[in-house]
Amino acid sequence: MGEITWADFEKIELRIGTIIEVFDFPEARKPAFKLKVDFGDFGIKMSSAQITKHYKKEELKGRQIAGVLNFPKKQIGKFMSEFLVTGFADENGDIVLTTIDRKVPNGSKLI
Repeated sequence: MGEITWADFEKIELRIGTIIEVFDFPEARKPAFKLKVDFGDFGIKMSSAQITKHYKKEELKGRQIAGVLNFPKKQIGKFMSEFLVTGFADENGDIVLTTIDRKVPNGSKLI
């Protein structure tokens, strides 16, 4: 893995948002949910996330998650993903969401 500079890191818009709605995504090739997330001044954005192994729809609403906002939008079937949901793979390769342990304002940037 190559090193990056501080200036490279500062280009990443890794921000916190609150999940306001969760939808099933039956058209996805791998099991996933569609997430509607409030990023404060950056608006409400949609993305999909392959997080069905560890999370139920009901427990996701209201949770703050970290997302990358400055990647290009990505077409996933008929759905347009507007940001990258971040997470880490567990020992089985299933995704665990990147979250925080205290609430911060939506749109806050990782510093």
